[in-house]
Order: sequence, then C-alpha cells, then structure tokens
Amino acid sequence: MMLDERFALLRHRLRGLWRRPRMDLPLLGALLLLMCVGLATQYSASDLDRGQVVAQGLRFLLGGALLVGLSRVPPLTLRNWTPWLYAASVLLLLVVAVLGEGRGAHRWLDLRVVRFQPSELLKLTMPMMVAWYLNGRPLPPSWSTLGVVGALIAVPAVLVAKQPDLGTALLIAASGAFGVFLAGLSWWRIGALVGAFVAAVPVAWHFLHDYQRNRVLTLLNPEADPLGNGWHIIQSKIAVGSGGLWGKGWHHGTQSRLEFLPEHTTDFIFSVFAEEWGLIGVLLLLALYVFIIGRCLWIAAEAKDTYARLLAGAISMSLFVYVMVNGGMITGMLPVVGVPLPLMSYGGTSAVSLLAGFGVLMSIHAHRKAIAG
Repeated sequence: MMLDERFALLRHRLRGLWRRPRMDLPLLGALLLLMCVGLATQYSASDLDRGQVVAQGLRFLLGGALLVGLSRVPPLTLRNWTPWLYAASVLLLLVVAVLGEGRGAHRWLDLRVVRFQPSELLKLTMPMMVAWYLNGRPLPPSWSTLGVVGALIAVPAVLVAKQPDLGTALLIAASGAFGVFLAGLSWWRIGALVGAFVAAVPVAWHFLHDYQRNRVLTLLNPEADPLGNGWHIIQSKIAVGSGGLWGKGWHHGTQSRLEFLPEHTTDFIFSVFAEEWGLIGVLLLLALYVFIIGRCLWIAAEAKDTYARLLAGAISMSLFVYVMVNGGMITGMLPVVGVPLPLMSYGGTSAVSLLAGFGVLMSIHAHRKAIAG
C-alpha cells in the first residue's frame, strides 16, 4: 500500500471515529445540569465572586474536553494503558512526598503552569488497575489473587495517608475494593475481610495523627469543644437546619455570607445549598445524583467484558460513596474528612478527574457492541 493511500485510509478512519455518536445523552445531560447547579451554588457561596466561578468553569471545560477525548478511546486501548497510568500515578505520589506542598500537608504539586493534587488521579487509575488485574483471571478471585490486589490498593493508599490525607486514602482503597466486590467475591470472604478490618481498627487508632483522632471524638460529642474542633459540624448543622423545607433562597443564606460556615465553597458546599434551597432542594439534588449513579450502573451492566464491567461498576459505586460521605459529614453523621461533593465543591483536580472518569464510562457505553466476550 502506497504512503498516500495509508494517509487517506487513516483520515477516513479518523473522520468515521469522530462522526460516530459517542455520548450517552441522558448521562451527559444530567452532568451538564449538575455542573450548572454547582456553578450557581459556587457563585452564591463565594459572595458573587465571578473570578472563582470562571476558574471553576474553566476546569469544567478542561474536564469536559477530557471526557470527550476519552469517550472515543476504545476500552481495549484503555486496558492496555492501565498499568502505565497506575504506575505514573504512584510515581507522582512519591514525588509529592519529596516536593509536595499544602497547608499542613504535602498533597499538591506546583508545576508553575498548573497546580494539582496527584492523589485525585488514583480515584480513577486505582479501579482501572484492579479491573485490569482481575480481567482474564478466574472469578471469583482466590486468596492469592486477593493478596496481589490488596498490595496494589495498599501501596498508593499508604502513600496518600502519609501526606497526611486519610479521607482520600480511604476513598482510593474503597474504589479498588469495589472492583473486587463486583468480581463476585463470596460473602464468607467478604465477612472475613470485614472482620479483619474491624480487628485492625484499634491498632490503626494508635497510628492516627492527633487531629484525626480529634475528628472522630468530635463526631461523638461536637458540643464538647464548640469553638474549636466542634465548630465545623455545629455550624454546618445550623446551616442545614435553618434551610427548613423551602430554604432561604439563592444568596440569602447567612451561615456562609457571615463567615460562620468554614470551607463553604469546598467541603461544606452542600451545607450552603441546603440552607438556600431547603429540604426540597436537597431531595432534588440527591435525585439528580441517584439518576447519574443509576445510569452509570446501567452502563456497567451493559458492558461486554470483565475489564469494562468491573471498571464501570467501581466508578459508579465510588461516586455513590463520595456523595454519601460528604452528606454524612455536613450533617454530623460522619467525621469531617475533607471529601468534596462531586462537581459541586470548588476544586480543579477533583472536577477534572471526575469528568475523566465519566469519559471512560462514555467509552464503555459507546463500544459495548464492539467488544467481544
């Protein structure tokens, strides 16, 4: 075949690739709606700071570009890239341990052009790696397989926990554990693993930092230190409760505008939303999340190979955990662990990595008929 003919064939294939529909429109529409709600809430929570909203919007555009790009990458290609992406993510965590920066923790890398949090990448590359390792192996997994998967999960989780960022470390571990659970792990093995985890809790308690122990103790009795460790939970519960049934209205919340509510554009953005839109607004927002998670699980059920099915399912269940942990945190039912509300909280790396994950789901959906076995 002549060189010109090869280029012509390549152009033809690329044109066909971009012309084919690659988007799951119901999921895409729900994500766009959620991002619009997030930007509107950010604008109110930041006291009408246009710069902050524009910055978040640009991050959504970057994440959207990744979503579109990844939606056109076949799952087989993603599967081949997975070990390299996982290794690169772990390598970045090692770089953070040496060159990282942050407020009281080494979590960020400043590359001058961009500043990002490498641990957020593991929320995607971890389930990818677990799905890659389990693909093609006998399922449900044996103890030896579980041992290898456990090591794959433990290495980055420990590195993140040492930054220290225990909340993100647990979420990374959970994203990998979901892949194992969806692989058909028997209930008695699940019980044995849960029992081992519970037995390890008293030992792990002695390795926690003082502020981490205080968060757990504050959860049990936030009124013991209302002006210190209990301030976040108390003010968040006041914001949520004062919203009532219908809320105070957009930009009429007092807890954030009067600076009583800390981190009101990041970890506690849900509290701002609850105060402004009340119980009805919260139920509608949760319904939107339920639709997105349900649609993602449907994509997982329609996947035709083990890698795609485990990966899509793990991403879906991880999203559920992010929403539930943030909701439990702002209502005082879980410790304050610094988990952002997906596509609502202000943050670049989190938003971009989330949208990249949805791009992977779009790819799995678009190629579901082309994958054999």
